[in-house]
Amino acid sequence: MLQKHNISKILSFIVMTVVLLSDPLYGQDDMPASDTTRKNAIRAFFDCQVCDMNYIREEMPYINYVRDVREAQVYLLVTRQSSGSGGSVYTLFYSGQEEFTGMKDTLVYSSRPDDTQATTRAGLTKTISAGLMRYIAKTPVLNQVQIRYSGVRQEEPEQVEDKWNFWVFELQTQPRFSLEKSLETYSITNGIEANRVTTDWKIQNRFSQSYNKSTYIRERLDSLDRPYEVRTEAIRSSWSFSQLTVRSISNHWSVGLRGDASSSTVNNIDLKISLAPAIEYNLFPYSESTQRQLRILYGLGYIYNNYTDTTIYDKALENLFQQSLDIALQVQQSWGSANVSLGASNYLHDFSKYQVELDGMLRIRLFKGLSLTVNGSVAFIHDQIELERGEVSDEDLYLRLRALETNHRYEGSLGITYTFGSIYSNIVNPRFGGGGGFGGGGGGGGGGR
Repeated sequence: MLQKHNISKILSFIVMTVVLLSDPLYGQDDMPASDTTRKNAIRAFFDCQVCDMNYIREEMPYINYVRDVREAQVYLLVTRQSSGSGGSVYTLFYSGQEEFTGMKDTLVYSSRPDDTQATTRAGLTKTISAGLMRYIAKTPVLNQVQIRYSGVRQEEPEQVEDKWNFWVFELQTQPRFSLEKSLETYSITNGIEANRVTTDWKIQNRFSQSYNKSTYIRERLDSLDRPYEVRTEAIRSSWSFSQLTVRSISNHWSVGLRGDASSSTVNNIDLKISLAPAIEYNLFPYSESTQRQLRILYGLGYIYNNYTDTTIYDKALENLFQQSLDIALQVQQSWGSANVSLGASNYLHDFSKYQVELDGMLRIRLFKGLSLTVNGSVAFIHDQIELERGEVSDEDLYLRLRALETNHRYEGSLGITYTFGSIYSNIVNPRFGGGGGFGGGGGGGGGGR
C-alpha cells in the first residue's frame, strides 16, 4: 500500500514538472543580446579548461561560442604550464577552419606568481581577444568592435534563430570498480541534465543516481583449522531529481520555483518531494556578476517526507513547510577574491528545528609576493528530523551506512604564500615533470563550462 502511495506521489511530481516546462512562455522570450547566435560574427570553439567562460562571454560578446568543433571557424586551444618564477605560462593556439583554413597563430600570456585570479583572468581574456582580431578583421563585425581600455561595448550584430532554442543537454555515466584481497568495491553514477539559459529565463533540470556496493572479505578458521571466508556487504544507493525555473524581473530582482524529488538509504529517505517558490535580490546589477555579487534569496516551500524506517520522532511520513534565507557575497578584483555565504532555514511547525551555516573563502594579496588564503565554515544543525530510530550499530558507524546525529560542524584552513626572486623567468622546461600540467584537456564545448 505504501509503495502505491509513493508511485502516486512520483507521478504527481512528474506531471507538475511537465506542466511547468510546457508553459508557452518558455518559447516566447526575446533573443538575449549576450548569448545568441549572431550573423556575420565568427564561430569559435574554446578548448580551455582554465578559462572563466562567463567572464569571457561578458567581455567578448562579438563572437559566437559554439559547442561543436566541427561548427567552428576558429579553433582555440589554451594550455597552461608552470614557469620558472612560480607563475603560469598560457599558450594560445589558434587554428582557422572553413574560409579561414590555413590561418594559424600562437600567442603566449604569462602571469606572475603573485597575480590574483582576477588579474590573470583579465590578462588571459585580453590576449584571447587580441588573437581573434585577425579573424574578426575579415568580417563585417569589425565595424562594431572597438579595442580600447574603457571596455565600452558597441551595438551587436543582427541576430538569427537558434534551432535548439538555447537548450543544452548532457548525459553522464561513470561505472567504477576496485578489487583487493580483502575489499571489493563496485559503483555506478549516472546523470542527465537539460538546461536552458537566456537573459530572461534560467531553466535547469537534473536527474542523478548512484549505487555503491562494498564487500569486505575476512579469512577465518573453523573448528578443524580449515580456512573459510566471511563476506560483509555494505550498500549505499540514492537518486534525485531537481527542477529550477528562474525568471529575470530586472537587473536586480529575480523570482524562481524549485522542485526536488529524492531517495537515499543513508539519510533514511524512501521518498522526499519538495516545492519552493523563491525571490532573489542582488545589490549589484546582474551584469556585473563576474566581478561582484551580493545576493539575498528567500524561499518558502512544502516538503513531503516518506521515511524508510521510523524516525527518532516516531514518524513514518510527514508533510512539512520550511522557509530559508541565503545571503551570498562574491567579489573578484585585482586585490584578490572573497566568497562568503550565510544560509539559514527552519521548519514552520517547530522553530527549534533549524540550521544555520556560514561559509567563507578569502584570498588576498597583502603586498608584493605575499598572499593569504583563508577558508572556513561553521554550521549549527538542529533539524535532523529524518534520523532513523534505534541504536547505531558498529557496522553503520564505521561504514557510514546511515546518517549520524550531530548539532555542529566546523571546518577551516589557512594558507600563506610568499614568492620572491626573478619575475622574468617565463621559460617553460617540462623535463622530468618539472614544467607543470596542461590546462587544455579534452574538448570543452566552446565555453560550455
